Amino acid sequence: MGGDAGADGPRGRVKSLGLVFEDESKGCYSSGETVAGHVLLEAAEPVALRGLRLEAQGRATSAWGPSAGARVCIGGAAPAASSEVEYLNLRLSLLEAPAGEGLTLLQPGKHEFPFRFQLPSEPLATSFTGKYGSIQYCVRAVLERPQVPDQSIRRELQVVSHVDVNTPPLLTPMLKTREKMVGCWLFTSGPVSLSVKIERKGYCNGEAIPIYAEIENCSSRLIVPKAAIFQTQTYLASGKTKTVRHMVANVRGNHIGSGSTDTWNGKMLKIPPVTPSILDCCIIRVDYSLAVYIHIPGAKKLMLELPLVIGTIPYSGFGRRNSSITSQFSVDMSWLALALPEQPEAPPNYADVVTEEEFSRHTPPYPQPPDCEGETCYSMFACIQEFRFQPPPLYSEVDPHPGDAEETPPPPPVSFIL
Repeated sequence: MGGDAGADGPRGRVKSLGLVFEDESKGCYSSGETVAGHVLLEAAEPVALRGLRLEAQGRATSAWGPSAGARVCIGGAAPAASSEVEYLNLRLSLLEAPAGEGLTLLQPGKHEFPFRFQLPSEPLATSFTGKYGSIQYCVRAVLERPQVPDQSIRRELQVVSHVDVNTPPLLTPMLKTREKMVGCWLFTSGPVSLSVKIERKGYCNGEAIPIYAEIENCSSRLIVPKAAIFQTQTYLASGKTKTVRHMVANVRGNHIGSGSTDTWNGKMLKIPPVTPSILDCCIIRVDYSLAVYIHIPGAKKLMLELPLVIGTIPYSGFGRRNSSITSQFSVDMSWLALALPEQPEAPPNYADVVTEEEFSRHTPPYPQPPDCEGETCYSMFACIQEFRFQPPPLYSEVDPHPGDAEETPPPPPVSFIL
């Protein structure tokens, strides 16, 4: 594959140049993961090369204005507002010419050059393309040839910054209430009130959000409740801000007449496939919200908006229970050691905590028969009644009767004859 191409300039023709990933089924990568693959080159004739390199790049760009596609003003136009953040910039050499020779002669046929590199461990913003900016990652193979332009092949690399919806902030229930007086000046017809609750703040693509709402219509008009998920894109460039907001999903409720109420007991609103929330990029941000609003004829609509976070790691079902248990037992328990006695105390006698009348009612007398001596003639029931209301013995780790155990003879050995 190596050799001197000579001084007569470039020779040969590259039939094809390709780039494949080791795992083509892998949809996206995250920070710290390894990207591997091959650069495929097919030469129809011997080809002189200076080298073959691999570049991995990733950056976020935000720009708008008359010259949004360029940094330099052309023809007197105002400069575009633009900002850029670099997340990835790697360069690997896959083929180099021998030292002192300058060129490498690649023989005709198919050639394969493997590559492998690791993404930075620092957080990488999720891939995204919007109206005023984008976050893009790519891998590019560049074939360097003498006296002709470089030949290259480019593949996009999808990157995602994982958001776990099982974290305590995203498991917190959201609740809002609002009331609006319908009418103007002296011609008011009554208030319309709205109360909305959702079980948590974090959800993933494909999940359905159960909405709990109470709507009370004390006005004289027919109202219609609705709910929608909104995506808000925020771009920052040159100290300026651009915002793009659009609806991604919605649902409609039933009409509510004057003097009536309606309740949503978990009305479902499914999240369509959307970009996860982007919260860790300083120039591009993607937020979501759930809006429940009431359309009132002839008046401004009444709206309640609850923030949402669209994550990538779905809800496991255990985070909320664990977080609630943790919150219940997160108090300082150091006071408990001061309240515990060094030796445990026995509970009080039954006679100490009830009146004499109550005690005598539950303890009937059992006289000893005149012809019996001592306690040998007490009936079993009488013995039980005698200790019925006595406290249990005091707990002790030391055997109070050690002599009894020592005097007990060991059991005789048992033998078996077959």
